[in-house]
Amino acid sequence: MRTAVFPGSFDPFTVGHFDVLESALQLFDKVIIAVGYNSSKTGFFSPDTRVEIIRQATAHMDNVEVCTYTGLTIDLCHQLGVNNIIRGLRTTTDFEMESVIAQANKKMAPDVSTVFIPACQEYSFISSTVVRDILIHKGNAAQFLPKGVTIEKFLAERK
Repeated sequence: MRTAVFPGSFDPFTVGHFDVLESALQLFDKVIIAVGYNSSKTGFFSPDTRVEIIRQATAHMDNVEVCTYTGLTIDLCHQLGVNNIIRGLRTTTDFEMESVIAQANKKMAPDVSTVFIPACQEYSFISSTVVRDILIHKGNAAQFLPKGVTIEKFLAERK
């Protein structure tokens, strides 16, 4: 079974992330969405809430798992026995940054490959930062979140 890890902070998981996930599932039998977090930083949503949001968005997908992790993504890949990392790209700036990370990962873990998947043009402007800003200012972010995600519950838990 071909499996890939799709790492990110996903704070929150957007339609852009979901689009990349759907494309990844055309290439891989299973995708593990790995919510990375740094315990010294405070995110908008807690790692557990991010996992719950992703599980809502992917509840209909049997070939998707969600986990949290700290540390290097390549270490997580080795722990899980996975040799593929998925990275979504929105812009050429994303490519430049992600390319450097992929090269460093390849140098440290030659057995792990990074697969770049461009977001469709319709979602290329959507970032978690933009969605967080909309949510912070009490705007309606529903069109930027995957179907099935009821963000109001999670916003109420933040108060």
